[in-house]
Amino acid sequence: MAANIVVALVALLHVWFLVLEMFLWDTPTGRRTFKLTPEFSAASKVLAANQGLYNGFLAAGLIWGLSLGNAGASVKIFFLACVLIAGIYGGLTASRKILLIQALPALIGLILLLA
Repeated sequence: MAANIVVALVALLHVWFLVLEMFLWDTPTGRRTFKLTPEFSAASKVLAANQGLYNGFLAAGLIWGLSLGNAGASVKIFFLACVLIAGIYGGLTASRKILLIQALPALIGLILLLA
């Protein structure tokens, strides 16, 4: 039960990342969230939307795993591992904050699923 709650929270986070990157990137909310200048957010809007789409796929995979019940354990493990790897990469290359916001919840979910 605790594992599924964490998986659901990770999925919701990635839906929010999708919204931020696909729809709010070039708005005051998006610029404030990612500390962007108006010029940079306008120039990188298409790239951010692509990134947001990938976050949506991660959320969809986690939701799919949840929808399968006990049979979805391997699906949840796979998508949490993808989130963890993406979070570690982002934390090392973009912002350390990503380690806490993205990687840590995925790691907790994996630990709970594998325990």
